[in-house]
Amino acid sequence: MEEKGNPAKGVANAADALVTIIEFGDFRCSYCRRFNDETLPTLLDTYDGQIRYVFRDYPILTTESLQAALAAECAHDQDKFWEFHDWAYANQNALNRDGFLIIAENLEMDIPQFTTCFDGQIYNQEVSTDFTDGQALGITGTPTFFINGKILVGAQPLVTFQQVIDAELALASSSEATAEPT
Repeated sequence: MEEKGNPAKGVANAADALVTIIEFGDFRCSYCRRFNDETLPTLLDTYDGQIRYVFRDYPILTTESLQAALAAECAHDQDKFWEFHDWAYANQNALNRDGFLIIAENLEMDIPQFTTCFDGQIYNQEVSTDFTDGQALGITGTPTFFINGKILVGAQPLVTFQQVIDAELALASSSEATAEPT
């Protein structure tokens, strides 16, 4: 599953991550917000140096979902994706052009560059590709996660994520052990 060009947190180099979590999310989704606020920070702290978290757009709920995805991609251009991401989840009722311009200004982005990007829908194809990829994977709702390719649907409790991640880490550890010469 391609993650190239999509924003990521955690282990910087994809090849170095023992576990990769790819989320297909929608900025208007309350369950995505709950995962972002309650689960993701704990996972990144608990598995520091082991996991890579990648965000992909799956704007299915409203027109504002698509607009927020496009604005987030423009923020990504200026290395402000994660700040924008967190703001969007915290301000789900302000996902409109005026709100995007306020946060862009607050994040000290280049406003003319952001405005040109957003108004020109520069990342329409990128967002569309994420959405199409998600459909091809059978995604019907958000959030949907792939943890080393294993699907997990919905804002599951922290323990559910930990069980899948721990199993993947154990598998990686046993693979490394069998690969070592005796």
